[in-house]
Amino acid sequence: MLKEQNRYSRLAELTRIVNTKLELGDMLQHVSVAISEEIVQCDSIGIYLPDSDGVFSAVAGKPQFINGQSLTSQKINFSTDRFSHDIATKKQAIYIPDTSVDPRPDPAAIAAFNIHSLLGLPIIYEQNLFGLVFLFDRGKPMNLTELQIQSVEAYVNMAAVAVQNANNLKQKEQLLAEKQLLLDANRDLSRCSTVKESLDTCFYYLEKAVKCKNVAVYLRNPNDMETICFKEMSKKSEWTESEWENILDEIQPHDGKATIIKEIFAQKNTKFIPSEDNCQLLLIPLISKGDVFGVVMIACLMENLQSDERSQVYLAQSIIDTTALTYSNLTYMDQLELRVQRRTKELANANDKVTSVIESIMDGFFALNKDWEFIYINQYQELPIGKTAENVLGEKLWSIFPDDFNKILYKEFSQAMVNRKPVHFEISSTEDGYCYDLVAYPFDDGICCLCKNTTEKKNYENELKRLSNLELIGQMAAGISHEIRNPMTTVRGFLQLLTDNNELQKFNPYFDLMIDELDRANAIISEFLSMGNTRSSDLEMQNLNDIIYDISPLLKIDTFNQNKFIEFETLEIPELLLNRDEIRQLLINLCRNGLEAMKPEKLLSIRTYIEDGKKVVLEIEDQGTGMDKEVMQKIGTPFYTTKDNGTGLGLGISYAIAARHKAKIEVESSEQGTIFYVKFQF
Repeated sequence: MLKEQNRYSRLAELTRIVNTKLELGDMLQHVSVAISEEIVQCDSIGIYLPDSDGVFSAVAGKPQFINGQSLTSQKINFSTDRFSHDIATKKQAIYIPDTSVDPRPDPAAIAAFNIHSLLGLPIIYEQNLFGLVFLFDRGKPMNLTELQIQSVEAYVNMAAVAVQNANNLKQKEQLLAEKQLLLDANRDLSRCSTVKESLDTCFYYLEKAVKCKNVAVYLRNPNDMETICFKEMSKKSEWTESEWENILDEIQPHDGKATIIKEIFAQKNTKFIPSEDNCQLLLIPLISKGDVFGVVMIACLMENLQSDERSQVYLAQSIIDTTALTYSNLTYMDQLELRVQRRTKELANANDKVTSVIESIMDGFFALNKDWEFIYINQYQELPIGKTAENVLGEKLWSIFPDDFNKILYKEFSQAMVNRKPVHFEISSTEDGYCYDLVAYPFDDGICCLCKNTTEKKNYENELKRLSNLELIGQMAAGISHEIRNPMTTVRGFLQLLTDNNELQKFNPYFDLMIDELDRANAIISEFLSMGNTRSSDLEMQNLNDIIYDISPLLKIDTFNQNKFIEFETLEIPELLLNRDEIRQLLINLCRNGLEAMKPEKLLSIRTYIEDGKKVVLEIEDQGTGMDKEVMQKIGTPFYTTKDNGTGLGLGISYAIAARHKAKIEVESSEQGTIFYVKFQF
């Protein structure tokens, strides 16, 4: 149990780490350590990611050195390693229990690292392959189970999320860098006081955006708005002024057939023009108030800019647009917009912080406006089946919860809504047996409510009350048994002497009746002592099925005599620490209760099986009429009985026996019958 808790804690810790800004290599090292220590405890693990050339290289794992070579020097060759190729192609985990009979892994690696068993898994996220993971023990087989492989896959999924987060972070960092560049350009352009200064600033930032020095600007001819002329070029341009003018002649010939320039003026779009020497021209229009008044031309290598979808193009377009605004004296409006955006972001961040604080509350929380409509609900608020936080927003409170809830809610919430005073009350669900503790506070636009599920607390209090009764009975039994049994033994002895007196033989039936009643009282005292005992002695490793079949003849005779039926359905279960006599008594008590609840020709079923891989369950099901809720609440309480001649101690003893075996009894009852579950930990 502790091991499982540690594993879940490690998985939760990995989830937290994945959502931090930890370096990808460190994050993957956490994943590799978690897999090799928490799941399969293997001595070798490697996580491989593709590098810039598409080759899969090791980036994390253990040991750091294998056969004198560092882990990070290990690479995967798909041409010789069909095993890795299959994993990458099929995008699913592959486990080879015996590498000697599977030819797919690289023979050189198998021989070098003495690999007997090999588990390979893909690192995939939304069907995208990010890397590969390999696990093996050097010199011995791993003997992995399907559950272990599934657990490893869960941890590898964490690695996929980490890689995806790293990619997202890289993209975000690139986007932030681009945004910062644009902000810097805006800032510097807003400070420009002349056209030349604004163009020089534009060139400076364009060189950074597209990593190209050959930048020039062409403006419309004031005398001929249909043509443009050379105006300015970057100070770092490798092209001369005459070379730029030649380019202008190429795209705007003197015969008036300047289709490219006219198209830019008409459509206001960016254009690409292939040129010589593996170069292309990027033409971006300068637009102000909807009119094109010039074109910025950038001469780039083909490998730098392949299409107008590249982010550098959009960044260059943004810088040029900002230059156009500055050029047309709209700098002030641009600054005002930046201030508004900054303030909006601050307000959004503040709102996110408040929301984060509310969402961190582990209990249910919701807010209602004055029309009783949901205006906020957190993720921990429990809702009826089929309702979610998203689809109840805007709905009235009374349309969400059952009518039996609404009567109490309306009465209490109205005090907070109308009288503007906090209220604190409890509410119970008759359908699911849950209990809730609610506190409602008024605020300007309505009320907000904190809802805490107190079901476990109530159950604990009820269980504590029942155990207190058992303890009291134990103390009573220990205190009175000796004092009562001594005089009872004396009386019984004298009654037996009187039965031997010939003169009193006519009273023998009365003497026998009194002796039977004394024996019955003594048996009740023994049951008291059994319930009060909290320790079980003589516990031995035994199989519960064996005990069931030992007493099955007795149970079959009882059912046969009552014209009823019994069946046994036992599955293979592990041995438990049990006291045979006490378990026999528990079985007899529960079975006889079930038989007494049934009519003739009904069936009593006894089953055993394993639940959740860590509990052995003894299930006893009858086909009686079931129990109502009042009986269910008092079941197991000493002296409580529904039988005319019952003592109310049978189930109490059964609960005491279960407690001494560290087992738990659960009950389900309906009109079709009752089921008792006795759950033993192993």
